[in-house]
This record gives sequence, structure tokens and C-alpha cells, in this order.
Amino acid sequence: MNAYSDLSMKSEDVLRVELEEFRREHGDLDAAIRALQEKSTADQLTLQRLKKKKLWLRDMIARIEDRLYPDIIA
Repeated sequence: MNAYSDLSMKSEDVLRVELEEFRREHGDLDAAIRALQEKSTADQLTLQRLKKKKLWLRDMIARIEDRLYPDIIA
């Protein structure tokens, strides 16, 4: 089962913990990417992989937030 469909089976408490974990990891990746970009000898393949992981995390954060805080139009 992939991570997207797995969200519907998790409790809100589990989703909140995962959300914080994903946010922390996203921030860590952002710092790592910046540090690597400052080095002139940065490995482009590594940078690309880190950026792809960061985008995946951003997508997961958005999906969890949508699940926890749905848009309700009053």
C-alpha cells in the first residue's frame, strides 16, 4: 500500500505526529541542500535526489494537512 492511500487508515493522532516529523525532515533537507549548494564541488545527483525527497515531503505535508484541516465553507 502506498503512502497516499495509507493516510485514510490512520488516526488523527498518528497523522499529527507524522506531520511534525515530515515538517522537521523537510527543514533538515532544506538546510542540507543549502549547505551543499554553497560548496562548489557539490554532487549534482545528490542535490537532485535531496530536492526530489523534499518535494515528496512537501506533498505529504499538504495531504496530511488537508486531511486534518479540511476546507469547510460556511
